[in-house]
Amino acid sequence: MEGEVNWGIYHPKRCFGLISYGSYDIVYKNESVPTGELGVKKILVVEDDESQRILYHDELAEAGYEVILAANGREALKQLDVETPDLIILDIVMPVMDGMETIGRIIREHREVPIILNTAYSSYKDDFMSWGAEAYVVKSADLGELKAKVREVLGESGNHP
Repeated sequence: MEGEVNWGIYHPKRCFGLISYGSYDIVYKNESVPTGELGVKKILVVEDDESQRILYHDELAEAGYEVILAANGREALKQLDVETPDLIILDIVMPVMDGMETIGRIIREHREVPIILNTAYSSYKDDFMSWGAEAYVVKSADLGELKAKVREVLGESGNHP
């Protein structure tokens, strides 16, 4: 019996999806490759705008990274209590806990994790707290600069898309 794939997400290390067989739905989750194997770098993206979170997730996953998402600084700190990423991409203007407060807490508790500030506002570049970041990228419709900065901060050559 052929199944109709209703939705699915492919990640280099995980597959999730829903397949329908007549009146039966099968939800599948495959985690065959443990986190950290194959040299896959893990990036925590902290962005309050859902469409941008999805875009960053898709673009970075396509480039071969494992991507963890958080909608604000508080969620990011909770994620950091669970797992340590190789890099954090952090928005500044967010509800609940903004990027400036978040970067201060991350530096105190997880200084070893590099941070790229990614914001629509270039004026924050002069803020003292932003100096704790490895890089500062002004948001753009073209994610080329952000992806190049990710490769640079992670010490990678230009072999990722």
